[in-house]
Amino acid sequence: MSLEQRNLTWTVILLFLADALCNTWRVEYQQQHICAVKGSSVVMPCSFYHPDNVRVKNIVWGHVKSKPLKGCWISSSNWRKGTTRFRYIGDKHHNCSLKIHQVKSNDSGNYIIRFNDKISRQPGNGLSLKVVDLKVFVTKPHRNGTIKEGDSVNLTCMNSCDSGNFSSAFTWFKDREPIHKGPMLNLSNISFTNSGNYTCSLTRHKRTTSGVININVEYGPKNTSVSVRQVDTGISITLICSSHANPSVENYTWFKVVADDVVDVGHQPVFLCGESGHYLCSVANKHGSQNSSVVTLKIQSCWAASTRDILFIAIVAAVAMLLIVITVIAIRRDSKRRTWAPNTDCEEESQNTDYINWLICDSDQSQEDNQCEAGATELVYASVCFHNKRQSNIREQQMDSCNDEVIYSTVCRNQLLNPSHPESP
Repeated sequence: MSLEQRNLTWTVILLFLADALCNTWRVEYQQQHICAVKGSSVVMPCSFYHPDNVRVKNIVWGHVKSKPLKGCWISSSNWRKGTTRFRYIGDKHHNCSLKIHQVKSNDSGNYIIRFNDKISRQPGNGLSLKVVDLKVFVTKPHRNGTIKEGDSVNLTCMNSCDSGNFSSAFTWFKDREPIHKGPMLNLSNISFTNSGNYTCSLTRHKRTTSGVININVEYGPKNTSVSVRQVDTGISITLICSSHANPSVENYTWFKVVADDVVDVGHQPVFLCGESGHYLCSVANKHGSQNSSVVTLKIQSCWAASTRDILFIAIVAAVAMLLIVITVIAIRRDSKRRTWAPNTDCEEESQNTDYINWLICDSDQSQEDNQCEAGATELVYASVCFHNKRQSNIREQQMDSCNDEVIYSTVCRNQLLNPSHPESP
């Protein structure tokens, strides 16, 4: 066979194969295995080919969870409807790519594509999707996991989809605030201000958040102080000891400075003090201890305060008793006066009565004959009663009544014993 015949034969074979391929269904997946971080968005690219005489009406992606094919199917004809996380981003010619937003763990699995036509063809074996979490590794200086002030701690963010080559861009967060970019975060000479919750995420996908790593920096007592609260004015005072420590303060001790000595007087955070002097508190936890500054108190003694209170109460009681006695005496005297007042008035009226006796003579009798006989004289008494002052001056009236005198004035009226007999000359 000549060379020309061979070339012609291969040309016919290729044309035949090309025609055969163009008239069959075929799907190509650029990646058979896709890895995505939870919370990110992933694109599953693919291309398809179909016979020239066939028109593609619908392309369906399926998430296969078991055999026979059961699962979620995403159709190209209705992907614009709703707010689904699955979006068909291909066309009906050759591109059959699918995009998943905010990937979840249950999105892992196998995906296949199906061309939904009269023949209902289902070519290809599909692809697999793996969903992973970002992980944070912590390097601590102590085996027991305790982190103390001055230590150094290293945090490393890992994306298992990178196969350990750190090709992803990371951002670190402390209490949800961004603080650093890069796969590693180094906390050297750590202090209590570094305590908090740390996470990392992919820089391009903020929803790809790792698990929370809590950094708890322990330290000894700091900023120990004593606050004073007065309970009774000048008698007793409450002292309160406060301090910042992690873990919390375990032991409290109150001291009183006496001359050159220090006396232990209490072991509670709150101390009730009733004596003057110089006081301070000492606090401690497993990482150290600290003393407060000295507080000077001036308090009255309890004995002096009690004596003052007793004296005050005695004076008030004495004054009250005196007022009660005076009130009772006044009430009794007033009641007696009211009881005897009417009889006294009557006696006073009788004692203070002045009697004036007038001797009435006939008008016919001359002045020269104004002396009448005793037997023929009739005495007529006319009484006039003089009232002195009111009852308010009873005592004064009684004394005056003793000196009152009865004054009699006689008025002589000459009557004839026998009117038929004339007077003798």
